[in-house]
Amino acid sequence: MPNDQPWPPELDALNAAPENHKLLFENDTVRVLDTRIAPRTTTPLHTHRWPATLYVLSSSDFIRRDERGVILLDSRTMSAIPTGSALWSPPLGPHTLENIGPTEVRIIVVELKHEI
Repeated sequence: MPNDQPWPPELDALNAAPENHKLLFENDTVRVLDTRIAPRTTTPLHTHRWPATLYVLSSSDFIRRDERGVILLDSRTMSAIPTGSALWSPPLGPHTLENIGPTEVRIIVVELKHEI
């Protein structure tokens, strides 16, 4: 899966929001990130240019907004995401994530850089 996304490299999660995304591993096929968002904080605007599997280590209510501040997702409108869940995510365009809950959001993100 080529990196066809039009988003500039400076909006990549590791560049734009390094305090929230730590690189755990990377090769030509995958990139693994440790994502942490403290309670009552908001990430800087960033992207995730590849599809990914997400493994939830801890969850909290959150709001994802696009670059204009439009709400894309409010977790309070969906079923709770239990710790230990694995989820699929398509590439995500420019967004922020605000942790509006009392606990840290912590997710291991395994991004697939191309088809295996």
